[in-house]
Formats: sequence, C-alpha cells, structure tokens
Amino acid sequence: MTTSLVVGGSGFLGHAIAEHFAGRGDTVIVTGRDKAGAEAAAARIGPGVRGLAVDLSAPETIEAAFAEVESVDNLVLTASDPTPVTLDGFDTTQAIKAITIKLVGYAETVRVLSPRFTPAAAVVLFGGLAKERPYPGSTMVTTFNGGISGLIKTLAREIAPHRVNAIHPGIVGDSPKWAPVPVEQQPGALRTPIGRLVTKSEVVGAVDFLLTNGGVNAVDLTLDGGFLITN
Repeated sequence: MTTSLVVGGSGFLGHAIAEHFAGRGDTVIVTGRDKAGAEAAAARIGPGVRGLAVDLSAPETIEAAFAEVESVDNLVLTASDPTPVTLDGFDTTQAIKAITIKLVGYAETVRVLSPRFTPAAAVVLFGGLAKERPYPGSTMVTTFNGGISGLIKTLAREIAPHRVNAIHPGIVGDSPKWAPVPVEQQPGALRTPIGRLVTKSEVVGAVDFLLTNGGVNAVDLTLDGGFLITN
C-alpha cells in the first residue's frame, strides 16, 4: 500500500492533492497546525485518512509530531504563511515565522522522514510564482519561495537516490477566492497564452508528475499558463 503524506493538507491545494491520493487508494496522512484542524481535514477527505498536528513554525516539535509515521512513499509539503509583510512597518515576528515554516520547517520535515522513505519515495515542495513576480506585501513570500529553489538542490544531494522537486504555481483560477470572479477580471488571466489561470486539477496533475517521473530531480516547475513569458 502506498503511503502519501501531505503537510498542509487542510489548505486548498493540499486538500485537493490529498483527495487525489485517497481517490486512488493510497494510505493518506494530512497535517495541520492543530489536532482539531488536521482531523477535520482528514474527515472531509474521506474515511481512513489520518490527521496529524504538525506545526512547522516550531521546528523543534516536528520530530515528535511524526513519530507515528512508519513509512512514506510520497511527501508533499504545501504549508505556508503568506501574510503580507512589507519593509514599511516590517513585522519581524511575522517575518521570522514565515521563513521558519517554509525553509526550516520544510528541511526539518524531510530530515525527520527521510529514514522512513520507501525505495522509490519522492518529495515535492511548494513554492510559488511570487519568487519571479513580487507584489506589494510579498517581501517574505518572494524570499522564501526563492529559497525553495535552493533547498531542492541541496536536498537532492542529501537524500539521494530519492528525488525532490519544487512546484511554483501562479494564481489558481478555480480557488475559492477567484472562482466567483469572471475570467476577464482575474489577475493576469487574459495575459497568459492560454487565456486563463491554471486550475486546481492542473496543479494536482503536475504534483503527480513530479512524484512519479523518475528522471525529474531538483527541478523548479513553474505552473502559470505561460504568464512569465508575456511579461
């Protein structure tokens, strides 16, 4: 039985990825920052899905939080704290938390779980298009998404022969925030060569590709419908 673990499985994309794994019959584990949230997300995804409380902003607690996980075939890390932070009124506490979750927390999770990887196990880390397209308030989001690109390169050496890749989605057009908005009013949608934003199912499919294609390693996959080439 394949065991798939989604860190941040209570979020929009993490939840969709976990649903995909559960739908094909995997043993699925999802995490949230607290027990109640993680277990509620697991229940929404389906029977038999486990929810674990894992707080990546407290890296010293990660090892104990994953103590019950015996083996991992697919590890997907989607957790993030994208709270806007600008230099004007810089909130150092929030900035440190955001960086800790995405870089220290991601690295510690891989370190803790890698001894339990099955022979063909693979890892996908979530970044985002903000690493190439900063926006007002993205000071830390742009920084930690750029850091993901460096992290996959060193992890690919550290956990070899296991593979690790990153996906950097743009705005997802059928997310709860943007689905009610007409395509012509969605940010940048009509400036992509495909004439729309990417979809949830396309993100899920791209994650599955990164996990299953054995020749893809230490790669940053941008999923934006070609938006970057038009700007």
